[in-house]
Amino acid sequence: MAVRNRMGKKQKKEVEPSPKDTFNSLIIESKNVHTVVLMLDSPEDEILLKACEAIYKFAEKGDENKMNLLALGAIPRLAKLIPHDDKQIHMYATMAFGVMATHSEVRKSMRQLDFLPSIIACLAPDEDIVVQELATLCLASMSIDFISKVEICEKGGIEPLIYLLSSPDPDVQKNSIECISNLVKDAVSRTSFTEMSGIFPLLRLLISEYPIIQHLALQTLITISSDAENRMTLCLHEAHESLLQVLETPEFSDLHADALLVLANCLEEEDNVMLIRESGALEKFLSFVATTSTLSQAQKHATKAITRSARNSEIRQIFHLDNVEKALVVLLGTNNDGVRIAACEAVSVMCEDAASKETFRTEEGILRLVSLLTSDNEEMKEAAALALANLTTANSSNASAVFDVDGVEPLVKLLAESRDGTVANAATAITNLALQEPIRASIQSYGAMTAIVEPLKSSNTLVQSKAALVVASLACDANGRTELRNAGGLEPLVELLNSDDDEVRRNACWAVLVCGKDELTTTELCKLGVLEILQEINQSSQNRNSFSDAAVDRLLDHNAALKYILTGYLSSSDIITDGFYDPGQMRADQKILTLEELNNEELNQHRPTLLINAKRTDGKGKSKGKREEEKLKEEELLQTKAEEEEKNKPWELPYDVLFDAYISEITRNILPLPSTREQVVSLATFVAEKMGGPIHMDRLHEFTWEFHITELKFELKSNIIPIGKIQKGIYYHRALLFKALADRIGISSSLVRGEYSRAWNVVMLFDHHPQDTTGLLFPPNEYIIDLMHRVGNLMRTDSPDATHYESCTSCPHTNCKCCKQLSWYLDHLEKSS
Repeated sequence: MAVRNRMGKKQKKEVEPSPKDTFNSLIIESKNVHTVVLMLDSPEDEILLKACEAIYKFAEKGDENKMNLLALGAIPRLAKLIPHDDKQIHMYATMAFGVMATHSEVRKSMRQLDFLPSIIACLAPDEDIVVQELATLCLASMSIDFISKVEICEKGGIEPLIYLLSSPDPDVQKNSIECISNLVKDAVSRTSFTEMSGIFPLLRLLISEYPIIQHLALQTLITISSDAENRMTLCLHEAHESLLQVLETPEFSDLHADALLVLANCLEEEDNVMLIRESGALEKFLSFVATTSTLSQAQKHATKAITRSARNSEIRQIFHLDNVEKALVVLLGTNNDGVRIAACEAVSVMCEDAASKETFRTEEGILRLVSLLTSDNEEMKEAAALALANLTTANSSNASAVFDVDGVEPLVKLLAESRDGTVANAATAITNLALQEPIRASIQSYGAMTAIVEPLKSSNTLVQSKAALVVASLACDANGRTELRNAGGLEPLVELLNSDDDEVRRNACWAVLVCGKDELTTTELCKLGVLEILQEINQSSQNRNSFSDAAVDRLLDHNAALKYILTGYLSSSDIITDGFYDPGQMRADQKILTLEELNNEELNQHRPTLLINAKRTDGKGKSKGKREEEKLKEEELLQTKAEEEEKNKPWELPYDVLFDAYISEITRNILPLPSTREQVVSLATFVAEKMGGPIHMDRLHEFTWEFHITELKFELKSNIIPIGKIQKGIYYHRALLFKALADRIGISSSLVRGEYSRAWNVVMLFDHHPQDTTGLLFPPNEYIIDLMHRVGNLMRTDSPDATHYESCTSCPHTNCKCCKQLSWYLDHLEKSS
């Protein structure tokens, strides 16, 4: 049972063991173990003594003998003899019981007995050392089981065990600390141990000459230091000094790993860090962690402890003052993956301090992290990417440093990894780097937009969110948007708008907002139903966000047709281009059909869609109506053949030859006019002439524009009518034509949709003041231009005439001809429907 010291010497024992399986004879010369067990019931002390001594020696020889004694009922008999008045009987009964307790099956039987008070009593200071040794051996064995742990604590076993930590006998010390090491795994026992001042005698065991005692003491300290209060108590007892002494002793190298772990645990308390730093131990600890390459496990544990402690902002600052960054950079260069991963994690946490970010860059930490991105270890790549993501957040210098050490390419490659954390971290780092235009170009050159498509399809919300941010950061360049379109990235991006995750939905809206910078991308997005989804988001107070509102505005800014359909308004900066169409006002929750979808509909009685298109196509332009008559008639056979060929072609916008001619005419005749006012009036006259001329209010009911429109629909066999085809147009026809032509020759004009087929244009004109000799330039005024009745008449927007022209519903005059005409028109619409 003796422990060896560091010189290899054993402590002498008073009882020499007999040869195995030999039962020493008694005076009665019985060699039957069963008989000896029965002798434990003898009333004679001499017989009891001899029996206890013989059983102890027999049990000590092996587990088989212990099981035999258990089967013969020796356990309860020995338990009764532990508190015997005769010291010899008491000693050998305790010794036998202690040896028997080392067997797990015997312990199960012992737990059925109430023997612990008798064993704990054997720990008294005046007890024989041999009794203390075997009693502590018994408790150390019993303390392995949780139930016994609780009982030992409840029956007052901790205090005498603490006392025996200072015993002159190393076996007693070893058994006592082993028992305490087991007991403190229970929270109640830990509290009791520290309250009974067990820390100081425990720390003294660290300088024991017996390695097993030192090891058990450190294991106990590791467990105790898991509680915050105990960590404080340890440092108040200057545990860090004792631990540092162990670390500085080369002969104790086998204890360095455990000593590092205890000291690292103590660093989790801010007050402890201050105490340790003031004593100079913190700097020595960091230096030891960085240079002890032979203790990789200890380095890993210590680095993880630094990570846990650094989550406290005050401790981070203390670590920074003691240059923890330098130690971590050294650890990044070790040959152990576990240590390097732990160092990456520590770097990630320390990066929350701005000063630490700068230090890592100057200490070449970024270079080492970038080199880890190409590791074969998946966990390593994830940890390194996280560290770089945190280092480059809100730090352009670090982003440049990553770029300078060729970190862009490996980061882009990580987007194809299967590990979600790796992809998310790499995406974050790329987003940070992309804030700088030269780096953004480099990122795009490695195909980042193509690589991000798969992460956009991920089922992991964190990956989805970070991927959407990558799109938002790279799509600000035309090349990035083109690559995303070509790679099929728009569809999964739009799908993310339907996410239930707030951050994913918000970042997707942001990405769509950035993607909507050009008409081609906007058109593709709208084909995927992005506007309908965004409108639905904006109708929900819970899902709506600032980016969803801005995204809608951005998409509409690049798609005048959709903007007019949804808002009924085009500003002077909203230019009508070829391909513009107006199917009428629609609600936000209605699906907006494309021109091709509208073309494929059967002819119906709904209001037709007006088309603006002066662009010639390579083909003849397919529609459900007749071919345009700008060319000479071909032979009937050739015409039939051409029509058959056209049926197999993709649908193309019908070319509006008349509208094209209008543009040429106003460019020749109106554009050269000297003033904007003259241009506006002349263009109004031109539009009115092409749309049926001025119509007096009293004769409006005779202006059969609706029948003309119906005839065009049947003639073209289509619900789409090119604007140039209309020769009898009402307010909204004329206003649209005016805006479309004005945009072609640079006249600033807005288009406003009203009710009941009303629409008007607003122009900004400077008023002429003949008496003004000051030379001051007054701001322009808004005018509505009359295109229906007094053609070319300019009406200030705040004038009664303008109010009548916009809508008669607010007219105060009961006998107003305009109001009577409007009433007739409504009745007519109801009858015709």
